[in-house]
Amino acid sequence: MDNAFYTTLTRQSGLMHEMRVVANNIANVSTTGFRREGLIFAEHVAALGAGGPSLSMAHADARSINQSQGPLSATGGSLDFAIEGEGFFQIETPQGNRLTRAGNFTASAEGELVTTDGYRLLDAGGAPILLPPDAGTIRLSQDGTLSSGDGPIAQVGVFRPADPTTLTHESGTRLAFDTELEPVENATLLQGFLEDSNVDAISEIARMIEVQRAYEMGQNFLDREDERIRSTISTLTR
Repeated sequence: MDNAFYTTLTRQSGLMHEMRVVANNIANVSTTGFRREGLIFAEHVAALGAGGPSLSMAHADARSINQSQGPLSATGGSLDFAIEGEGFFQIETPQGNRLTRAGNFTASAEGELVTTDGYRLLDAGGAPILLPPDAGTIRLSQDGTLSSGDGPIAQVGVFRPADPTTLTHESGTRLAFDTELEPVENATLLQGFLEDSNVDAISEIARMIEVQRAYEMGQNFLDREDERIRSTISTLTR
């Protein structure tokens, strides 16, 4: 196969991958706490021989998580929490602890604070948060301290990964990490607010159009090359 085919096919594969990432961003434009995802392209250059030209191949497999602050929406819910600034809530899942910015929590039948998927919210020490049966009105201070009429209950943990490049989307708003977690000092939490998705729908749609056009250009090139090769083979075999 001609080198131009190899080069263009790797480019087309990366563009298809990016299209899926952009489509997922757009699908989650209204998802509470969703973090926009981007794709990282890398170029690999190989020599074709001494003194000859080089071959450039594109590769797109690494993803990056955009950690910019999303808009905050007032809900008035006593168990709706939002982080203002950096950091994540830590939750416990069967696959291990995960991070999230989605703060729409509820109380389970056992009185534990859980996500909408039923995963337990962890405190600053990494333990589940249990609300007393007769807690009454729950209050959250800006430093993360949960309290009721009887006094403090727990402190909601806010963490950040030591290496943010290891963050990967696992499902929905859950983020897996492959590094140590650090507590965020002086984190600011708000009660009765939720953080919206940080996806800008207009820029994502514009990016989707750009990727689609680039893919169509690559496909047109492949079609022309295929016709050229077929024509050459037909001429030589007459």
